[in-house]
Amino acid sequence: MSGGSPRTARRIDDISSFRVMDLLARARELEAEGRRIVHLEIGEPDFDTPAPVVEAGRAALLAGATRYTPALGLPELRRAIANFYAVRHGLEISPDRIIVTPGASGALQLVLGVLVNPDTEVLMTDPGYPCNRHFVRLFEGRARQVAVHRDTRYQLTADLLRAHWSKRTVAALVASPANPTGTVIAPEMLAEMAAYVADRDGALIVDEIYQGLVYDCPDSTALSISDQVFVVNSFSKYFGMTGWRLGWIVAPQAYVRPLEKLAQNLFLCAPTPSQHAALAAFRPEVLAILETRRAEFRARRDYLLPALRELGFDIPVTPDGAFYLYANCERFGLDAQELSTRLLEEVGVAVTPGVDFGEFGAAHHIRFAYTTGLDDLREAVGRLRDFFARA
Repeated sequence: MSGGSPRTARRIDDISSFRVMDLLARARELEAEGRRIVHLEIGEPDFDTPAPVVEAGRAALLAGATRYTPALGLPELRRAIANFYAVRHGLEISPDRIIVTPGASGALQLVLGVLVNPDTEVLMTDPGYPCNRHFVRLFEGRARQVAVHRDTRYQLTADLLRAHWSKRTVAALVASPANPTGTVIAPEMLAEMAAYVADRDGALIVDEIYQGLVYDCPDSTALSISDQVFVVNSFSKYFGMTGWRLGWIVAPQAYVRPLEKLAQNLFLCAPTPSQHAALAAFRPEVLAILETRRAEFRARRDYLLPALRELGFDIPVTPDGAFYLYANCERFGLDAQELSTRLLEEVGVAVTPGVDFGEFGAAHHIRFAYTTGLDDLREAVGRLRDFFARA
């Protein structure tokens, strides 16, 4: 190949970079110059992985647990996940329906790889997690992004599915709690959506990777509504294991073998040491640590939400969970991208512009991630107050 532009597949032109990573890179440059940056841009908990989980991973490595596992995952981990649903949600989920994956990203790729044909559509929210639409494009499908706003708590509804479902639609993908808005879908609405999709022989995919991180409503799962939905979850957020790259799918029984075949070919299996470490994540002492952290996230939300509203950001819907605030910044007279850049360069506060999450209202929204401690949040609010006082 010559030294000119690389000859890449057409899909690469349709897959955008994750702009927050560019902001993070610039933030790191400023830190290298001696600037102190308050990071509110990255959706990664600031807590370390709980010590018992780390110790279990270390013990597994020392015991030589470095070989492939079955493509569906360690049988004992699949049983542990099933037991977690039984204890926390009172559900009897067969371990046979559980597929352990390299992160929730690996899980979503498996599910979409099984469902999406060229030119078929998957409905999803705008705003929403940006990688989801790119996963659909990877399999030559089309992500049909549906504009959502405060009236539906930034979620799809059964009415929106009725309005946008077409002959090409094969699935709807929702998230509860959602990124970037933190809102949860009410169980009765989720049930109505599941029934509508089932009537059209489609699939409902429910991203529950922030499950456990809910504050004002009961922690729930779509599996309590139907055994025909695809549920994607992760050890990254609630369990604090981002870099271990481990997630799971609970799939309708009929889809387990197709998912297994695809997993065998895409990545063989999830990381073996991570799977052994995750066995410790369900221990009572670890769950107690995680609940303490959930309370801390709630305290952060309860500080930052009124503080940002007082500064003039419009946040019409109180987020139910996750660790994000999706704020309208239109009243400041600056495009969200420009405002994000200026906040980083002038006062050292890193946030994510709405353009990362879609097109609808993107120019007027910023996402704040309260994945840092209260002291940092107070410092960030002080810097923001100074910035707007000067602007």
